Amino acid sequence: MQFLFPTFLFALAALAIPVIIHLFYFRRFKKVYFTNVRFLKEVKEETSARSKLRNLLVLLMRLGAVAFLVLAFAQPFIPAKDAEIKKGNKAVSIFIDNSFSMEALSQDVPLIDKAKQRARETVEAFAPDDEFQILTNDFEGRHQRLVGHDDALALIEEVKISPAVRNLSQVLAHQEQALNTATTPNHLAYIISDFQRNITDIANYADSTIELNLIPLQAVQERNISVDSAWFIAPVPMAGQPNPIVVKVHNLTGEDAENIRLTIRYDGEAKPVGTLSIPAGASVLDTANLSIQRTGWHEAELAITDYPVQFDDKYYIAFNVKDEVEVLAINEAQPNQFLASAFAGMSNFRLTNLPSQGLDYSQLSNYEFIITNELTNISSGLAFELRQYVENGGNLLCFPSRNANIDSYRSFLSGFPANELARFEEQAREVGNVNTEEFVFNDVFENKSANLRLPGTTGNFLLTTYGNRQEEHLLTYRDGSTYLAKYKVGDGQLYLCAAPLDEAYNGLVRNGEIFIPMLYKMAISAGQSQRIAYTIGRDEAIIAKHQATSTEMVYKLKGQDEEFIPEQRIIGSKAFLSVNNQVREAGYYNLFLHEDKPLGDYAFNYDRKESALDYYSPDALADYTGPLANVIKVADNALLTAQIEEQSQGVSLWRWCIFLVLLFLAGEALLLRFWRV
Repeated sequence: MQFLFPTFLFALAALAIPVIIHLFYFRRFKKVYFTNVRFLKEVKEETSARSKLRNLLVLLMRLGAVAFLVLAFAQPFIPAKDAEIKKGNKAVSIFIDNSFSMEALSQDVPLIDKAKQRARETVEAFAPDDEFQILTNDFEGRHQRLVGHDDALALIEEVKISPAVRNLSQVLAHQEQALNTATTPNHLAYIISDFQRNITDIANYADSTIELNLIPLQAVQERNISVDSAWFIAPVPMAGQPNPIVVKVHNLTGEDAENIRLTIRYDGEAKPVGTLSIPAGASVLDTANLSIQRTGWHEAELAITDYPVQFDDKYYIAFNVKDEVEVLAINEAQPNQFLASAFAGMSNFRLTNLPSQGLDYSQLSNYEFIITNELTNISSGLAFELRQYVENGGNLLCFPSRNANIDSYRSFLSGFPANELARFEEQAREVGNVNTEEFVFNDVFENKSANLRLPGTTGNFLLTTYGNRQEEHLLTYRDGSTYLAKYKVGDGQLYLCAAPLDEAYNGLVRNGEIFIPMLYKMAISAGQSQRIAYTIGRDEAIIAKHQATSTEMVYKLKGQDEEFIPEQRIIGSKAFLSVNNQVREAGYYNLFLHEDKPLGDYAFNYDRKESALDYYSPDALADYTGPLANVIKVADNALLTAQIEEQSQGVSLWRWCIFLVLLFLAGEALLLRFWRV
């Protein structure tokens, strides 16, 4: 047995007080009159012996009460096996998982209520002068500091379910940061969670400076079907034509799901898409067609019916159908008449021709598609701006000039990187193959096996064949060499043609069945960076066109029940808006400078991390986290306080000491009351 505060044992000297009282206590006897004094000596001897016995027993009771009262203050304990007892004040960080999965039921109440109860019991297990951090998935500023006992209990009561979800490695980092501000060297961290597998990433915990304790809560197993994500097949939705949208629905249970009804709500009407059958643990894709009749911003909601987990049953999307797709042709001399004719025949497309000299580089981001038309030289400044344009999501089509400066183009193309121009060969060649699997030519030809009339050239550049340039062939010559190639660069694409656009060298301009759909698909593919949905809780930025005319004007986002000012940075013609943790409810949020003039519409959805109801059992969690993490197993209806005290101090005996103090005092009272001498 050991003592947490052994200096209190000096108070055992107080045992002398009842002894002194006993030795110097002179009882005042009262007179008793007898009619017969014959038995006086016998009565006197018997009364004296009983009195001495009672007094000794009373003394023993008083000594026991004082002794065990002193021991209670010294706090005796039996050390736990292989446990290191930490003396002095402690800094304790308690994480309460308040994500959506904690709405699931335990045996009697939702897990979030059980987690708050365990957090209260944890606080009560420590001394009143210890310091506490109460942390949740929200990572609020008020949760980043250490507070006292009463403030910690108050913070626990305020915890509510939140759409935010964090990996446990992030949680531990915040706990360590707060604990390192404490003056005491005794640091303890508690994580109270259901420990879903997709957020539990603390394998083989190895930090010996912080005692990590894991308190798993077990939920009743439930089934869940989730609308995982959605996206348009075409990168840019267009008005006046069907726009197929792909929906991914995930079955996150171990049983097959049948007759899952999928609907889409658009323009105020809910339309059935169909019913789905999803194998256990699998996902399926379904396609819905949106018939868009007007330009501007649109909202749509994809939904299924599933119970009891419902936060992931709806997926919101918002998208913009532009009035016109802006296309820029950068020309060395005169604009190309075939380009002008091609785009003139496409509705919703507007072609702008500008000379390469005197370009305003800041305006390049306003175009969805840029064509460099037979430039002889590409300056370093233009090369840099075009590379930035592509990396930020733009699409660039490059037709080199017959008299192109090879060194200039080599420097330009190597920056992407892309295969470079080698030399020009004036030799007649025919294109022999079309890559119909790639987006540009996919779904263009009804009969892919038909004999297509493909373009030919009378001269072209040979391209280098570096293996690390990740070239994708769109059109190739019959000998297998490249005619038209694609390079994925950042969020955009570079398209490089090996021949000039001049009809003297290239038959492409007179081959409408290739030329027209090629330009159309390349132009609309520039919208691949357009986001139709954002995820709540992730550090994502909304990129919008900067439209403020005054530095005092600020952008605002407004949802159905809330309005807030996002963090905003203006870079050139773009406004970068960070919402951080300000979005709390899934749905649509309007961007505006003036409330009556919305600038954009953005959809936010709950994080699907919580959809997978797959948890670590206590034993599996102990194996996963390693020996330095302590998994506390406690029965559902048991108190956690005593178990934590026993874990941190061994088997605590002070309560037994208090019990014995009361027992001895009760014994003394009974002796004095009922033992008559």
